[in-house]
Amino acid sequence: MAQPPSSATAASGGQRTAGWPLAVVAVCLIVYASLYPFADWRDQGISPLRFLTAPLPRYWTGFDVGANLLGYAPLGFLLTLSVLSTLRSRRAGWAVCAAVLMAALLSLAMETLQSYLPSRIASNVDLALNTLGALLGACCAWVLEKTGLVNRWSRFRGRWFAQDASGALVLLLLWPPALLFPAAVPLGLGQVFERLESALAEALMDSPFLEWMPVRDVELQPLVPLAQLVCVALGALIPCLLGYSAIRTLWQRAAFAAAMLVTGLAASALSAALSYGPEHAWAWLDVPVQAGLALAALLAVVLLAVPRRGAAAFALLALAIQLGLLNQAPADPYFAQTLQTWEQGRFIRFHGLVQWLGWLWPYAAMLHVLVRLSSREHPQPAEK
Repeated sequence: MAQPPSSATAASGGQRTAGWPLAVVAVCLIVYASLYPFADWRDQGISPLRFLTAPLPRYWTGFDVGANLLGYAPLGFLLTLSVLSTLRSRRAGWAVCAAVLMAALLSLAMETLQSYLPSRIASNVDLALNTLGALLGACCAWVLEKTGLVNRWSRFRGRWFAQDASGALVLLLLWPPALLFPAAVPLGLGQVFERLESALAEALMDSPFLEWMPVRDVELQPLVPLAQLVCVALGALIPCLLGYSAIRTLWQRAAFAAAMLVTGLAASALSAALSYGPEHAWAWLDVPVQAGLALAALLAVVLLAVPRRGAAAFALLALAIQLGLLNQAPADPYFAQTLQTWEQGRFIRFHGLVQWLGWLWPYAAMLHVLVRLSSREHPQPAEK
């Protein structure tokens, strides 16, 4: 008898898996968290592998144990699913072993590099906990594979999303974390031009190249309420359009748009609660923001039937308009206060990660839709 199709094989027709792109994102996050603050690199006169035979540390906390376990568990999970999709077979045991080995090698590399950072401490316990965390994540993927849940997800993705949806799915999964760091305008990501200008001016100080820079004659002014309304509307609409570029049917698009709007609200409220306290979770939801969200919902309904390629074009246009408006406004006036709050203690590395996500997400989305539009494909309207 012919074997049933593997869950690792995409449900019906070789769709690209989002596992590998997400695993690459997980690796980048681990590298950032492991080597932060990337400063004062030096040879401390000891072997970088000395930590392997060092005695066990006397002091540790539950947070450290949990962070090392949970930090590598998603990587082990994603690597196992990715290896399964590559092997296109049911050899889940091989996938688990390969995933744990890759995660262990990454942890070994990170701990070795930490030996050159005086502010970090390489630890054999961290290496063991990271490997154990990857094993737990890999075993979770193995269980999902054996119970058929991975296969159900593949079929669900085949019904909802196009074969080339992996890039859009990765961006959509990263959108809520990108909203966690406070922005000058709710749902307004990618406000980096002012910081880039300041950083470039500082780097070129006392050099003749500073005169080559276009210097602004006036200070940036806060956005007027109408411009803020437009930025909020576009910020909520962009992920909906990204989903439309990969989703086929009208009712699926409608359900997806509703889920994205609720997700944006929840992530923004969580960001405000983390930054200013739970009592201020909804303080950002003023009249222009409410009007912007209502406009985004209206536009999401109007654009339900747009072809997938047309949705990508609208997403590119919305990104360009929003980034143009946002980068004509100054940074959040409460940025310094928020930075101090987020940089206290254990939030320092998390703060850096979500801040970079908030800065880079719209530009990654713009690159994705540009690639999407440059590929040859006949436009297809949404099915009813």
